[in-house]
Amino acid sequence: MKRLFTILLAVLSLLSLTACGGSPTEETSQEPLVDIQPQEPEAPPEPTPEELAAQEVEDLLASLTLEEKVGQLFFVRVPDTDAVSDVSTYHLGGYILFGRDTADKTADALIQTIQSYQDAAAVDTGIPLLIGVDEEGGTVVRVSSNPHLRASKFPSPQKAYASGGMEAVLADTREKDLLLSALGFNVNLSPVADVSTNPADFMYDRTFGQDAAATADYVAQVVSQMAEDGMGSVLKHFPGYGNNVDTHTGIAVDQRPLESFTSSDFLPFQAGMESGGGKTAVLVSHNIMTAVDGDLPASLSPKVHGLLRTDLGFDGVVMTDDLAMEAVAAYSADGAVAVMALEAGNDLVITTDYRTQIPKVLEALESGALSEETIDTACRRVLTWKQNLGLL
Repeated sequence: MKRLFTILLAVLSLLSLTACGGSPTEETSQEPLVDIQPQEPEAPPEPTPEELAAQEVEDLLASLTLEEKVGQLFFVRVPDTDAVSDVSTYHLGGYILFGRDTADKTADALIQTIQSYQDAAAVDTGIPLLIGVDEEGGTVVRVSSNPHLRASKFPSPQKAYASGGMEAVLADTREKDLLLSALGFNVNLSPVADVSTNPADFMYDRTFGQDAAATADYVAQVVSQMAEDGMGSVLKHFPGYGNNVDTHTGIAVDQRPLESFTSSDFLPFQAGMESGGGKTAVLVSHNIMTAVDGDLPASLSPKVHGLLRTDLGFDGVVMTDDLAMEAVAAYSADGAVAVMALEAGNDLVITTDYRTQIPKVLEALESGALSEETIDTACRRVLTWKQNLGLL
């Protein structure tokens, strides 16, 4: 009996040990509590529309030859002869049509003429041309001066406003945009952002005719309407014309202090830049702005362009007024005024004598006087403007 009790006690002890601790074999064979798997790398974020657009411009820029990039920087007056062939000969960035180019033409004839320029560009670089015109209304009308294209001339901004306030001005702007677009234009070199309240001023009839605040509101609304309509706008004539004389025939020296510009003249330009949605450019006049640079016309002055880029923060296309004007002829001893314009910070050169100026730019690049980086920076802005206008 005693022996049986001892055996039972031993069995119970063994069972107790097994229940509490388990066997060593069982303990080491248990699976890990956490199953560690290699992680898949995260997919890169999708590029934004802005990044895709910027890449499109970079790819296009990289595909162009140096000669093609230089040509893109010239927004020129349509020549009397060889207008179609010159598009590809010089790889032009755009044509500006004047009264002689639209006079007596029917709408169909003008459409076909403009299309012939675009067809030439399509065969050459594949990049559409800027097709511009000065259709300000009033004294400067290159299209509505032709009764085949419009029954009457567009009124000046002052007359449009007098007839029905800003509502009439914007209706007039939209009618211009629709007419110009239908004919093949994609840029109207308008509005005039100069401030003038004195009828004796040379620029007065082309301006809004009111003070800086009212002119700024006018410019902002007109530029916004043009952007909505898909029409490129050009704010002119930076830094503000004031009461200066006509630079088509000579030099205008503006001796006003800088404060006069910052508190008045710059306001309409700033308003237009903010309202343009990437579809507006700035045209720089040939006036000498002594408060910033007493030696060079604004159009050729790096200091004035620095003011526009840095102080006003504008990163869009900046263009010269016509370099064939008498006011700039004397500033380049070798006649390479377009080289000076590009060195100053312009992106587009407006000129009549592009057949002379383009070779001079290429010569300056070959000699190292002008850097390819300068050309690339300007061409990038021009291509971006074309992209924003829906041309690319």
